[in-house]
Amino acid sequence: MGATAPEIYDYLKMHGMYRTTSESILEKLPKNVWSKVQKEYAVLQKEWSGPQIPIFIFPADETNPKIKREFNGKSGLAFKDKLFLFFSSHNTDSEIKAVLTHEYNHVCRLKKYKKNEAEFTLLDTVILEGLAENAVREQCGSTNLAGWTKYYSDEELQKIVQQLIIPNRNLKRNERKHSDLLYGKRFYPTMAGYCAGYYLVRNYLESNNQQTKTILGMDSREFVKE
Repeated sequence: MGATAPEIYDYLKMHGMYRTTSESILEKLPKNVWSKVQKEYAVLQKEWSGPQIPIFIFPADETNPKIKREFNGKSGLAFKDKLFLFFSSHNTDSEIKAVLTHEYNHVCRLKKYKKNEAEFTLLDTVILEGLAENAVREQCGSTNLAGWTKYYSDEELQKIVQQLIIPNRNLKRNERKHSDLLYGKRFYPTMAGYCAGYYLVRNYLESNNQQTKTILGMDSREFVKE
């Protein structure tokens, strides 16, 4: 909305897109990535009654240590009306499907959740991430879950929820502590918000015998009522 080309480029780089390179862009992407994404996108759109959106695919920033460590050289960025996917040449078909599943689930959540994204709180963001990674578990299997889903035991996650997420649940996105808690910056547990979200949504789904597609529009507060 009114951003210049350099501003857009910087924003995409911040979320995992490649930096300027002299190499061919095509050589830095997995083989036949466009057809693979198109095939899986059609399945997910039908499964979740999701919106039709443009999907942009670029190489990932393989020099970013967090992208390499936490996401094995892959990333994505979702908006209500578009999707950006960032891959490295070594990413497998399963990884491609998992990233698309996670990010397109965000698109569906943003479309069906009746709340302005600008008003999202920490709890909203935590649940957004939790829904997306539980969708990966359902669609791609547990072996394709992000590594951070295994960082903590359920007991540790319960403490993170009770001591960090719930007391700070109303933090807005523009507040620094929101990002600190979500990613586990400073002195907070690594990927605290992501891990808590996966835990909360998984517990809700198991307790109520549901799948993510049935709760895409549910109020985030429902997940912490208990």
